[in-house]
Amino acid sequence: MAQWIVFPHAGDYAFDAASARKHWERLHAGDAEPCPKEAKVLEAWALFHNGEFQKAAQAGLKAGGAGLTVANKAACIYANYLEKKEKAKLDLFTEVAERAAAQAAEDPKNANAWYWQAYALGRYSQGISVAKALAQGLGGRVKEALEKAIQLSPKHADARIALGAFHAEVIDKVGPLIGSMTYGAKKDTGLKLFQEALALNPGSAIAMIEYANGLVMLEGDRKMKEATKLYEQAATSKPMDATERLDVEMAKAELQD
Repeated sequence: MAQWIVFPHAGDYAFDAASARKHWERLHAGDAEPCPKEAKVLEAWALFHNGEFQKAAQAGLKAGGAGLTVANKAACIYANYLEKKEKAKLDLFTEVAERAAAQAAEDPKNANAWYWQAYALGRYSQGISVAKALAQGLGGRVKEALEKAIQLSPKHADARIALGAFHAEVIDKVGPLIGSMTYGAKKDTGLKLFQEALALNPGSAIAMIEYANGLVMLEGDRKMKEATKLYEQAATSKPMDATERLDVEMAKAELQD
């Protein structure tokens, strides 16, 4: 495994297994991951929340079982926010998609096995272009896996964000008619999913960011004011761990452009 880029705010978060367990509900309001019973998996999560993504991925893979979810999340967050090389990024998403698909096959009731498979495929699709990904049939796989995650875990806010983004991206790229007929993408469904995600996890910076992006894709410039307000809220939200910090920093950067 090549050396990953270090989290830019290293040392700002100092979770250990005990504090990760104590704040579990708040830290996992987005992905609704159950608190693990195994000490090694909890330790891997503490590394993740501190922004030690490579160590978290390695520890999760070593622990196996529920640890695969930490490994998948760490690799996805790292690839999405910190990896600069496009090929390395796409390779990581491909690895996660394959690993999560195998995890879902072995443990079909594991909502996050389905979610990380969809997330990795979705980000991979954005990397190669959504139009190309749709032509390869990846759209259907993303949609089905996200719907499965929500069905298995009704309070999964992040799966709703990703599914809302799917509806928005498809409609933005192929239009509402083809989007609806070919891919089952609908504007009202997309907007409703974003709203549900924010109702489940009201302080989520990433929910605000993706909702803002979705609004502009689905409603155009007339929603730019509302989208900017969502970005401003995201930029001023209080991050509790490394991933939330990356979301907040992303919102701030977007507002400065």
